[in-house]
Amino acid sequence: MADSHPKSIDPRPKRRRDKDNPYTIFTTGINTATPHYYLSLQDSNNMERCVEIDKPLFDAFDRFELEDISFMHKVDKHYERTEQTEASLNKRAMKPQESVEEIVSQRIEVDRLHQAIAQLPEKQRRRLVLYYFGEFTYEQIAEMEGCKHPAVMKSISSALKKLKKYLSGEVTI
Repeated sequence: MADSHPKSIDPRPKRRRDKDNPYTIFTTGINTATPHYYLSLQDSNNMERCVEIDKPLFDAFDRFELEDISFMHKVDKHYERTEQTEASLNKRAMKPQESVEEIVSQRIEVDRLHQAIAQLPEKQRRRLVLYYFGEFTYEQIAEMEGCKHPAVMKSISSALKKLKKYLSGEVTI
């Protein structure tokens, strides 16, 4: 997936990625007047999909990747410096592992959520992604879109209601 775009186009260095990171971001035309920003991911059929995104959303994904890398470094340092005692090893051994059924069930639920989000109207989907995944405030989203924050709140609230109905099996979006 990460090898699907030309390496010479994106000036960002290759980053360490979490094994559960489902997407790759990259740019083209970064040194031109009209750079393009892309999000690449694999759908549930393992088909690679590439979507052009706007700069604020690209920056949000970029910031998330950097925060994720920072967290992974902290975890690595913690594991390197943690003294293993017999008590801590026994405590770890007693922690039950997730069953294959639980893991598959969680993956199915995540896929259903992604399918439901993809079926939302474009404006609701964009605002929902910016708010929950981009960690923007209502006010920041409203400023980006040139509207008032109550409109953003209403749009996100409506999207959440549709997602809840879809995930509970009441209705298709």
